[in-house]
Order: sequence, then C-alpha cells, then structure tokens
Amino acid sequence: MTDALKRLSDEGVAIWLDDLSRKRITSGNLAELIDEQHVVGVTTNPSIFQKAISQGDGYDQQLTDLAARRLTVDEAIRMITTADVRDAADILRPVFDRTDGQDGRVSIEVDPRLANNTKATVAEAKQLAWLVDRPNTLIKIPATPAGLPAITEVIGKGISVNVTLIFSLERYRGVMDAYLSGLEKAKSAGLDLSLIHSVASFFVSRVDTEIDKRLEKLGTDEAKALKGKAAVANARLAYEAYEEVFSSDRWLALEKSGANKQRPLWASTGVKDPAYSDTLYVTELVAPNTVNTMPEATLDATADHGEITGDTVTGGYAQAKAELAAVAALGISYDDVVQLLEDEGVEKFATAWNELLASTQAELDRLAPSEV
Repeated sequence: MTDALKRLSDEGVAIWLDDLSRKRITSGNLAELIDEQHVVGVTTNPSIFQKAISQGDGYDQQLTDLAARRLTVDEAIRMITTADVRDAADILRPVFDRTDGQDGRVSIEVDPRLANNTKATVAEAKQLAWLVDRPNTLIKIPATPAGLPAITEVIGKGISVNVTLIFSLERYRGVMDAYLSGLEKAKSAGLDLSLIHSVASFFVSRVDTEIDKRLEKLGTDEAKALKGKAAVANARLAYEAYEEVFSSDRWLALEKSGANKQRPLWASTGVKDPAYSDTLYVTELVAPNTVNTMPEATLDATADHGEITGDTVTGGYAQAKAELAAVAALGISYDDVVQLLEDEGVEKFATAWNELLASTQAELDRLAPSEV
C-alpha cells in the first residue's frame, strides 16, 4: 500500500497530512500515518478545526473546563487549537529531529480575520508561537498584501512560517522576497538562520475549479481541451520561479550563513472534479525539495494507485507557459482569476472561523456551570 508513497518521498516530496483532530491524536491514528504512510508533517486551517471541534465529543472535557473558567470564546478556541497542535508536534518530534528541523512540522494559522492587518498578524504570530511553545511549529500567514511585510517581520524574529493562500506567480515571488528580507533581518539581529524554516503554500485545485468553469462557459472544443491544465501549469511555473530565486546571489549569501530554502508546498491537492484522476495534483507535481499536503482521501488514493514516475515538473516549463497562454488567448484573465481566488480564500477561512466561534460559544453556554 505504501510503495507509491515511499517512491514519492524518495523523489524529494515531503508528505504532510492536511488534517488534524483530537481523535487522530488520541486514537494513535496520526502516529500510525507517520509510521506506515510516510507522513512527515501536518497542516491545519480554520476549516479543519471547525470540522474537528463540531464533530464528536473529543473536546467535551476541555470545553467543560473552559466553561467553568468562563473564558471568552476567542480564548477558548486558542486553548483548544494550540493544545492539538502542541500534541501533534510532540508526536512528530522524532521526525523533526531526524530531518534536522526540515520536517516533523505542524502548522497553525493566525486568525484569518487579521489577513489585512500587518501589525495584528505579527502580534498574533508571536502569541501563537509562545502558546504552542514547540520548535517544530510553523505559523501560517496568508500571502495578502498586508501579509507580506508581516512574513518579513515574523521571520526576522526567528519564528518559522508557513505562507498560505498563494495563487499567483507574481505574489509567490513577493512571498520569496519577503522570506529573504526576513532572513536578512534575522541575520542582522544575530539570530541563528539554520533554525528558521519556511514553506510557501501554493494552492492548486482551486485554480482549475475557477478556470475550468470559465472554459466550460465558453463551450468551444478548444476551451474544453484546456480543462484541467491550468492548475498544474501554474504550479510548475511556480517551481521554476523557486529555482531561479534560490540560486540567486542574494540567496547564496544567506545560504552561506546557514539559511534554509523556503520549500514550495502544494496545497489544495484534493481533486474537485471527479472526471480527473484523484491523484492528479500529486503525480503531476513531483519535484525535489517540495511538500505535498494531502487530505486523507488523496493520501489513500496515492498509496493505493498513484503512479510515481520521477520528476514531473522541471521538464515542463515550456508546456506550462503555452497552456496558460492558450487560456489567456481565450479571454480568460489570469490576474482576475488569482485575485478572485485570494479574496475567496481569505473569506472562506474567515467564515469557517466565525462558524467555529459560534459553535464553540454554544457549547460553552451549554456547559457553563449554574450560578450558585
């Protein structure tokens, strides 16, 4: 079952699970995935926590205690989510030690309602790092215009970061610049650059979902022939940009000081269109020094029937450019698509966070002790 996953790992793709819940932790499921499915990291987001906390009774005891202490709902959410991340980080600590800090990481996101507030994002990132208090944590910061300077500031303080919600190649270059600027600040402050890590989460499937919708609306044979091409093409060109930036003189100067490359992370790799292979965004995005964070269904599909044939990225830049150019030639604006996806991404996470707050508040009210 795990041969394909081992081959994927051997090709330099770190397999991270895009999910977390207390049940996964306490049942031993997460440890099992690490031992048997080559999982070496975990990512979370507001939607994942909303689903985990609203289902089952795994959080009842902690919610009862929090209600007794009469914590606000915001405080309660942070106590619950950081506890899960801390426990998952402890389970992954052997991986972290074995890989010198590259893997064995667990990501936790700043409050998505702060996506357009640089100072608040920095403050939240510092607070989360302090609350979780584990060296193998990554603080997720969205790649919004306000997020970029926050990334520089947080990296400059020596806090490792997972940059999330990247859709466009231009924004991705901005993310890499923000990371390098942060490393330069950390170096000036005398920090040990070898202890700072980062990944850049480049979202995949949502690009196809939006562009395919527009191609379908056009309805021509030419348009339909391009369906399912744009997301992989976009990601492959992101890897080309990564290779360029992390071979530059600016980077090499930092590398000499012990800095780590910011790895591209393929996010949103669950296939949305059942007409496509359920391993599409895994098998077509195999490249050295990358991360693929998968929902469990995608992980299982890859283990069962994924065909890993080696590097499927670095030889495909010309084709990728041609495919995106063909989409543009049909009148579909790349800039419009990626801006829409960024706006929707921030909105979806904020909505999930608000739903999480509402459902948790209801539980705190239900469990609150009676006045004596």
